[in-house]
Amino acid sequence: MIHATCMLQCNKRGFSLLLYSLVEMNRAAMAPIRLAAKAGYTAMHMPGNPLKQTELGKSLIAATDVLERATRFYGKPEWQIETTEVNGHTIDVITEAAWVSPWCKLLHFRKDDGQLSRARKGKRRRQPQPKLLIVAPLSGHYATLLRGTVEGFLPDHDVYITDWTDARMAPLWFGRFDLDDYIDHIQDMLAHIGGGAHVLSVCQPGPPVLAAIAMMAEDDDPALPASMIYMGSPM
Repeated sequence: MIHATCMLQCNKRGFSLLLYSLVEMNRAAMAPIRLAAKAGYTAMHMPGNPLKQTELGKSLIAATDVLERATRFYGKPEWQIETTEVNGHTIDVITEAAWVSPWCKLLHFRKDDGQLSRARKGKRRRQPQPKLLIVAPLSGHYATLLRGTVEGFLPDHDVYITDWTDARMAPLWFGRFDLDDYIDHIQDMLAHIGGGAHVLSVCQPGPPVLAAIAMMAEDDDPALPASMIYMGSPM
């Protein structure tokens, strides 16, 4: 029984490695096609090309443009969040890694304390802004797709976000990262942020975030968040 289980696990691991290899092989095989499509798009767009304004030319331009974009490798964009506005005051923002593991960076959008204190009035000046953990999807998307969400919360919240490692870039010696590890990561990051924070789960991480917080509530964990918000999560 043990031998059969080990064989099954080895077969699953080998199949996963095969899938990754096939993905990379497909990417490499498509590179010449993408370059040809890009060259064709550039040629069709040249000002002196008589086919440019014809129906055939427009169709070729559209086809090569779609093919080039569909096969292009998109790198990770920068956050480019350098300031935010609080009560009409411009506040400097520094993006820094507050907690790091091989599979994730917990990014903190830290606002300048002096500028923030001057911008906030009355009793609010002495009270820290509520902490918010945004859990981004771990499904092939970059966390920077949530740039607008971060910018929307920054004026009123102390914002953190999960910046997951692209599994394609993770060496094999990182080991496994399964659902249990995912839940552990959520709990560890909440422990780092501290109790009373708010959690916003966007799309895919809904179930593991719910599991992590449910386990923390069962254990009376002092890092238990104050609220859970789910946006488009498959519950």
